[in-house]
Amino acid sequence: MQVSLASERLLADLLKARTGQELPDNRRWRIGSALSGLCREYGITSIDQLIATFSPTRQTTLARQMVEALLNNETYFYRDRAFFDYLTGHVLPGLAETRAETRTLTIWSVGCSTGQEALTLAMIFASQEARWAGWTISILGTDVSSSVIEVARKGCYTPFQIQRGLAMGEMIKWFEETPQGWRVRERLRRMTRFEEHNLLDPLPVLSGGQSPTFDVVLCRNVLLYFDAETRERAFARVASALAPDGWLMLGAGETTYGLTDRLAPERGAPGFFRHAKVARRTRAA
Repeated sequence: MQVSLASERLLADLLKARTGQELPDNRRWRIGSALSGLCREYGITSIDQLIATFSPTRQTTLARQMVEALLNNETYFYRDRAFFDYLTGHVLPGLAETRAETRTLTIWSVGCSTGQEALTLAMIFASQEARWAGWTISILGTDVSSSVIEVARKGCYTPFQIQRGLAMGEMIKWFEETPQGWRVRERLRRMTRFEEHNLLDPLPVLSGGQSPTFDVVLCRNVLLYFDAETRERAFARVASALAPDGWLMLGAGETTYGLTDRLAPERGAPGFFRHAKVARRTRAA
């Protein structure tokens, strides 16, 4: 579908205002395909007509639907498996030692989409049952899109989704095949919860009046479409939520360089970052 320049600009402004994401020229080719389903749903023949039916200053269902259609919700189980291998072999054993007294770990999957990343983490813990026996493992998945959070909460995946990243044995072990799809087993569900949340907003306050603190934060490929100023704000949120000795995992090729002085790369661990003071001690060791 053809889209006028005026409509492109309006959609870019709407996406930025609601999510912080940019819609650069090299991504605008997606507009037609992304919004074509909404055009059919509303019986409208063009994107420009669709744009004309909503007010960009009001919280309307159509505005939310357009924003969600423009988001990139690509995800799959064990995405970039080498990252999870490092997490399993190095990060979690260290945390097991430093958290031995409380026997509690809290992890945040930012931009969790339909939940595969958070469930991958749950599978890792469940696969090491002896090591984590008696521990409280809490995995929070958040995303700005309400529609993908709804899918994550249901925990039911299509054959295509379940086969992306999982071997047949893993599928059978952690999911149950049902007429509706492959449904996550209760053992993993107990470790995970999913909430609609914008990374640029403060995290909800806990019952004790404190903001949550996370031992590990995964924020992979979330910042790709933010401008530099918005990335700085996002890193400030993450740094505030990360435990003093916690770990941050970014996507391949993402970095904190030039965007924050609070977080720095961990030596010998591409994709992993820590509070700057901790990272400097590691490099000096």
